[in-house]
Amino acid sequence: MLLLAACASPPEPKPQALACPAPPEAPVCPAPVTTPPVTPPPVVEQRGRLERAAWSEIPDWGREGLRASLQAFVRSCAVLERQEPWKAVCAGAQTMEGAPERDIASFFELNFDAHRVVNSDGTDTGLVTGYYEPLLHGSRTRTARYRYPLYAVPGDLLTIDLSSVYPDLKGRRLRGRLEGNRVVPYFSRGDIDRDDTPIRGSELVWVDDAVDAFFLHIQGSGQVEFDNGERVRVGYADQNGYPFRSLGRVLIQRGELPPERASMQGIKDWVRRNPSRAQEMLNTNPSYVFFRELSRDLPGPLGAQGVPLTPERSIAVDARVVPLGVPVYLATTWPNTSDPLNRLMVAQDTGGAIAGGVRADFFWGFGDAAGSQAGKMRQQGRMWALLPKGYVPPPADARAP
Repeated sequence: MLLLAACASPPEPKPQALACPAPPEAPVCPAPVTTPPVTPPPVVEQRGRLERAAWSEIPDWGREGLRASLQAFVRSCAVLERQEPWKAVCAGAQTMEGAPERDIASFFELNFDAHRVVNSDGTDTGLVTGYYEPLLHGSRTRTARYRYPLYAVPGDLLTIDLSSVYPDLKGRRLRGRLEGNRVVPYFSRGDIDRDDTPIRGSELVWVDDAVDAFFLHIQGSGQVEFDNGERVRVGYADQNGYPFRSLGRVLIQRGELPPERASMQGIKDWVRRNPSRAQEMLNTNPSYVFFRELSRDLPGPLGAQGVPLTPERSIAVDARVVPLGVPVYLATTWPNTSDPLNRLMVAQDTGGAIAGGVRADFFWGFGDAAGSQAGKMRQQGRMWALLPKGYVPPPADARAP
């Protein structure tokens, strides 16, 4: 900031530096006032937008049954119906569950407007991956077999909300911890996974496979089976604040895996064939997820919207572009094929790796078969968000990431 020292003088249209009068009685110029620099708020990245579209643009609309999609949407209505724009359509959806397929299609056409999802660069295609709910084997206590912990949220994890100072950051939160009187970044994966972990005492359960535990962090939820046959469902509770970094991409960049083998199965195989380097590679993703135990009565794992996910009808999206709970028509292909997979889904989840307008993670369900599909899925796709007629969603930077 350039400051010009001047004697008091009436304002001019174009202020200029003025010299003080010459002696014998030169006045003393007042000391310039130094204004502290103002730190601008962090720039919020625009990740994409929604553009009004015609229903005729949507490929194969209504050709596949919509009943399961309607049922998934009704689950989202438990949250959406608290918002005025959604009350009427949610009430209508609840009356349609026993209706013929053609009537269900008409319900969506009459009550919703289609909006094409567009990336920040104006393109309308993007990556579609898959995820699932895995089964792990574990114990409530550490044993020789069960020695890899899944952690609950540590007591010293701070969540910092800056939206009251920077409204553009609404929905975005920082994680950290206190070190003396300073807030510093929270521990990374490399810190937490040490033998002398700084969060000892936060263990929720113990499992028998470090690689399965790592991938559970990516999936966000799973079930753990104990030796007595009891199962518990665990789900995402919080995260350490670091951005997600793809292990598959790291292995490709370092020449450890060819791109065509960088599936979940291929990555697991590499890690298990290279045990001496496994932790080094896992640590390249500093993001770390903390879990909580969920109710056994849930019909599925909870997504970020807080409702149970529906296999093959729920997707994770970037909620800064597509609001959670919104029906989304996804046009993509089946894993490792060019066969069309065009289906009405519901945006009910988010994920650390799900960033951008046209970016979706397809929930395949529970177990090994679902895991096989999820691990292979890396397709291109397009998306259309369905919003109640006349509803204008809040700006993307006002929605949670």
